[in-house]
Amino acid sequence: MASVSTYLNFERETEAAFNFYKSVFGGEFSGEGIMRMGDIPSDPEMPQLTEADKQLVMHVELRIMDCHSLMGTDAPKSMGFDLQQGNNVYINLQPDTRKETQRLFKELSANGKVTMELQDMFWGDYFGSCIDKFGVQWMFNCAEKA
Repeated sequence: MASVSTYLNFERETEAAFNFYKSVFGGEFSGEGIMRMGDIPSDPEMPQLTEADKQLVMHVELRIMDCHSLMGTDAPKSMGFDLQQGNNVYINLQPDTRKETQRLFKELSANGKVTMELQDMFWGDYFGSCIDKFGVQWMFNCAEKA
């Protein structure tokens, strides 16, 4: 079955971010749970990982709202990554109710930044946006009327 997911990269905060998202959305991590960098088979062509880097997240997946998967990995400089947090990606949530929209907005914006308060918009939906405490941008669009 075809699907679409959002893949998030963090320097060293993937586990904390995904535990936070799990607390907001509920559910369990898919498959074997959190796969670690230390689970990667060693390769003589590649530099050895430090003990700290072996504990980093290689892959994690969490189904949200019964219809979408968030996936993530750590991308630390120590492993050659040059992660740049940008403003070009939002995760758009379209909950069925205003109550659920308000709950998700409140929890995801906690210790983050509200970029647009939830409000009725000219196109008829209830809309708002925020950046969570990990720098991920979220949009909320609910069609339920007041």
